[in-house]
Amino acid sequence: MSAQIISGKEVSAQVRERLRKDVEQMKLKDSNFRPGLVVLQVGDRDDSNLYISMKLKAAAEIGINATHMRLPKTATEEEVLHSIREVNENSSVHGLIVQLPLDSVHKIDTEKVTNAVAPEKDVDGLTSINAGKLSRGDLGDCFIPVFFFIKLSLIPFSVSVQVGKADILVVGIGKAEMVKGEWIKKGAVVIDCGINHILGITVVVVPCSFDSFFVRPCFLCVTNSDIVVSRSCVPKPIDRLAKEVGLLSDEVELYGKTKAKVQLNIIKRLQSQPDGKYVVVTGITPTPLGEGKSTTTIGLVQALGAHMKLNVFACVRQPSQGPTFGIKGGAAGGGYSQVIPMEEFNLHLTGDIHAITAANNLVAAAVDARMFHEATQSDKALYNRLVPLSGGQRKFSPIQIHRLKKLGIDKTDPSTLTEEEITRFARLDIDPSSVTWQRVLDTNDRFLRKITIGQAPTEKGYTREAQFDITVASEIMAVLALTSSLEDMRQRLAKMVVATSRSGQPITTEDLGVSGALTVLMKDAIKPNLMQTLEGTPVFVHAGPFANIAHGNSSILADKIALKLVGPDGFVVTEAGFGADIGMEKFFNIKCRYSGLRPHVVVLVATVRALKMHGGGPTVTAGMPLPKEYVEENLDLLRNGCSNMRKQIENAKHFGVPVVVAVNAFKTDTEAELDLVCSMAKDGGAFDAVRCSHWAEGGAGAMALGQAVQKASDAPSNFKFLYELELPIADKIRIIAQKIYGADDIELLPEAQHKVELYTKQGFGNLPICMAKTHLSLSHEADKKGVPTGFVVPIRDIRASVGAGFLYPLVGTMPTIPGLPTRPCFYDIDLDPETEQVNGLF
Repeated sequence: MSAQIISGKEVSAQVRERLRKDVEQMKLKDSNFRPGLVVLQVGDRDDSNLYISMKLKAAAEIGINATHMRLPKTATEEEVLHSIREVNENSSVHGLIVQLPLDSVHKIDTEKVTNAVAPEKDVDGLTSINAGKLSRGDLGDCFIPVFFFIKLSLIPFSVSVQVGKADILVVGIGKAEMVKGEWIKKGAVVIDCGINHILGITVVVVPCSFDSFFVRPCFLCVTNSDIVVSRSCVPKPIDRLAKEVGLLSDEVELYGKTKAKVQLNIIKRLQSQPDGKYVVVTGITPTPLGEGKSTTTIGLVQALGAHMKLNVFACVRQPSQGPTFGIKGGAAGGGYSQVIPMEEFNLHLTGDIHAITAANNLVAAAVDARMFHEATQSDKALYNRLVPLSGGQRKFSPIQIHRLKKLGIDKTDPSTLTEEEITRFARLDIDPSSVTWQRVLDTNDRFLRKITIGQAPTEKGYTREAQFDITVASEIMAVLALTSSLEDMRQRLAKMVVATSRSGQPITTEDLGVSGALTVLMKDAIKPNLMQTLEGTPVFVHAGPFANIAHGNSSILADKIALKLVGPDGFVVTEAGFGADIGMEKFFNIKCRYSGLRPHVVVLVATVRALKMHGGGPTVTAGMPLPKEYVEENLDLLRNGCSNMRKQIENAKHFGVPVVVAVNAFKTDTEAELDLVCSMAKDGGAFDAVRCSHWAEGGAGAMALGQAVQKASDAPSNFKFLYELELPIADKIRIIAQKIYGADDIELLPEAQHKVELYTKQGFGNLPICMAKTHLSLSHEADKKGVPTGFVVPIRDIRASVGAGFLYPLVGTMPTIPGLPTRPCFYDIDLDPETEQVNGLF
C-alpha cells in the first residue's frame, strides 16, 4: 500500500476558505455581526511578534475583526488578569489569545492567567475546562488546540483504511456518526458500545451480518418520582449557564449554585438585537389531572435546544406553594422534562411570592388603619398626624405632594392649606362596604375564605367582614407579570384601586401613600429568575398569576429578555394557564396587547384521556384510579371528544396564528387512538399534529414537535386581537363568550350591571377583559364537557384590577383561595436531616 502525501499548506488553505465562508454566512444572517479576536501580548518577543502578525493577517483574510492588545513586560499579574476580565466581558469579542513573556519583571502564575480566559473564548484551548473536555472526548463542546486539531483532521485518512479491513468492528468513540457507513466492509459485524439519539428516538446498534445496521428502539421506562429524576442530573453551575446564554457577570445576581436573578439593564444592552420566534403552549379543556402543558413546554425547549441545537428559552410561571402542599403537587414539568432542581423551583425560589405577600398585606393594613384613624380623629388631629412636626416645621412627603396635585391643590407649604383643603387632603372617606382589597397567604386554607377582622378591644368595635386570597391571586402578582420596567411597575402599583369613597371616587394605593413602599418591596421580585431544564437548556421562572381571576401567564419582562438572548433564529416558548379558552385568550388579548409582542406559533396540548372525557367518558377525580374507559381502547368515545380539540384549534385561529397540536402520549394510549387524534386535529385546521413522549424520553421524545414548530414558525400568519378596547364593557364580554366559549349570549346580573356603569363613569371602560370562569368546561358549568351549545353566560359581578390593567367579570362562584383535601401532599414531604434533601415532592 502506497503512502498518501498530505500538503500542510493545502490543508491550511482549505481551513481558511471554510472559515471565510462560515463568517460570510453569519453576516448574511446578521449584517451587524463581525467576529472579534483579541491577541493580548505581555512584553515584546521577536518570535511572539511574528506569531501575532501571522494571526492578525489570517484573521483579516477570514473576515475576523482582530485587535492586538499590548501590555509592557513590567505588567503585574493583576494587570494581566484585569485585561483578560475586560475581554471576557466584551460581547463583541469572541476569541482571546494570551502571549506571556518568558521572563516577566513580576512573577506571573501562568496557570492562573490561562484559566482566567473564558472557556468559550479560549482560542488556544489551554484552559483546564477545555483541556478536560478534550480528554473526555467532548470535541463538540470545547476549543481544540491547533496541534490536536491537525491530528484530528488526519484521522479519517488512516482510520477509514483500518476500518475497511475489519471483519468485526467494535465502535465506542463517543461521537455519533464519526464512523461512516461507506468505510465498513460488506458483511462485517458491527458492535456499537454506546447509546446514541438518532431521529428523535433512543437506539442501540447491535451485532449483525447484514449490509446495513439493525436499529432497535429503546424507550425509557420512568418509574421514579419526579424529584428522584430531578436529582439524577447534576445541574450546570448557574453562572456557567448565564455565560452560555450571553449574560454578562454584572447582569446576574447568584442565589446559590442553581438559580439567579437577571438585571433589567440587559434590555438596554440588547435593544438592537432582533427578537427570536415566540411560541405559546396551551391546551384543550383539561381534566382535573391536567394534561401536561408544563411538561410539554419543557420537553419542547429540550428538543429545540439540546437536540436541534437551536438557541432556546422556556419562560414559565412560578408555582404557588398552596397546590404544592395541597393536591396538585409541583409545577416543574415531570418525568424527563422538568425544571431543576424541582424542590427549589416549587418552594421559595428567590422569594418573589413572599415579597408579593408582604406588599399586598401592607396595602390591606393601610386600608383598615386609615379607616380606623379617620373614624376616631378630628380633621385637624388627623392632618397633624399625617404631616407631623419635624424640627419645628411640617413638610409634605413627595407622595403627599402627588395627592395634593390630584386634588387640584397647588400648594407645598402645609401651613397654607384652608380648612376645606385640609379635610379633602386628610380624609379618603372610604366606604367600608366597597373595599375590594383582601389579605393574601400562599397556603391553601379554606377557613380564611370569610373572616371578621377588628375584634380586639383596641379596634374599638370597628369590625368588618373580610377574606384571604391565595397570594398568586393578588393584583400585585398580575402587575409583576404585565409590567415592562421598574418605572412602569411603580406607576401600575400606584394606580391599584382598593376601594371607593362614599362620594363614588376610586381610592388608590397612591392615595393611601403606600405605593412607593410597595415598589421598594418589589424591587428584587421584578428581576426574572434563571434556572435550567434536565438537559441544560435555560429557563426563566417569573411571576405566577392565577389563570382564572388573573391572566395566568408568566412575565412580559422574562419573555422580552429571552427573545433578545436567543436571537432571530432562536425560540422562546412560554405557557398559558388552563385551556385555550382561558389562558391563551388572555395571553393574546391582555399580555400581547401590553407587551407589543406577536406570537409565531400556538402549541395546543391534547391527551387521549381528556378527549375521551369530552366524548362522554365518566368523571375523572384526582387521586382516584382512572375508570376503564380511559385505559382501554375506545375510538368512538375518543372521536366524539375530539370536538373539544377542534373548537380550541378554532379559538387559536381566531387570532391568526398557526396551531400545532401536541398529543401528549400515555402508556395506555394505543396506536390507533394516537393516529385518530392527529388525523382529526389536521382535519380541524391544525398546521400539524404530532405525538410526543417527552415525559419518558425528555427532549428526544419531542423532536417531532420541535420540527413541526420550526416549520410552523415560518408559515404565514395574520395576528389580530379579538376585540377593540374602545367597545363598551358588555360588548367585549359578549364577544369572548360567543366566539371563544360558543355561548348564545351573556346576562349581566344586577351587581355586574352596576359595576359596568361605575367603571365606565370612573374611566376604566377601555381596559381589556379577563374572564373569571371554570377551566373545566368551555361553558360556565364545570360538568358540561365537549362543546356545549345553547347556553347564556351569567355575569355575577365585575371587578377592576386597574394597576394590572384589566377588568375581571365573575362567572359563577369562584374561590380565590383553595382548600386542603382529606389527604394533602404534605403527608409525603419531609427533610432528610443528614443529606438535607427534600423528599416526597412530586
